Amino acid sequence: MISILTGTVLETRIDSLIVNLGGAGLMVLCSPDTIATTAVGHTISLYTSLVVREESLTLFGFDTADNRDLFEVVQGVSGFGPKLTFTLLATLPGDQLRDAIANEDIARLTKTPGVGAKGAARLVLELKDRIGYTANRNINLAAAWQDQVEQGLIGLGWNAKDVARALTTLSQEAQGEQLPVPELLRRALQILGSS
Repeated sequence: MISILTGTVLETRIDSLIVNLGGAGLMVLCSPDTIATTAVGHTISLYTSLVVREESLTLFGFDTADNRDLFEVVQGVSGFGPKLTFTLLATLPGDQLRDAIANEDIARLTKTPGVGAKGAARLVLELKDRIGYTANRNINLAAAWQDQVEQGLIGLGWNAKDVARALTTLSQEAQGEQLPVPELLRRALQILGSS
């Protein structure tokens, strides 16, 4: 999987950049903000996520690793495919998305084209305990073990959608109880293996 890309910008488009990587021009879908801050001939580094479909390979580019990681997590929510998730992150990058989810700000989430009230509510329900800030903007303590388990599962080859489902089940089972990460990882593998 391509997770970071550094190269010279060969072309800028409305929704993407063509980046020279070892003599090949890769099309990377980027947010308008990212496109606006670069120009042809500039060297750019992007955090990327490759989405594989039967009919296409699509490379999404982000200015921070946090935005890329959020992109992969949000896709685990039913109804949020890569294009809608990318649009959501272009509208509400990183901290703003975490804030909106933590504060259950449905109105703010629905400002993204394609995100309705039901989809926004589903985002809050499924992700509030995983990616949201607490009301005083401290990162949720549960996020530490979730990040470790998530990275372990992705390292073992599980896709982001399955990983998100397993983490949701683990969070419900743990109910605030602090268990060792290896034990949580074993349980996550059991959850994934039984589906």
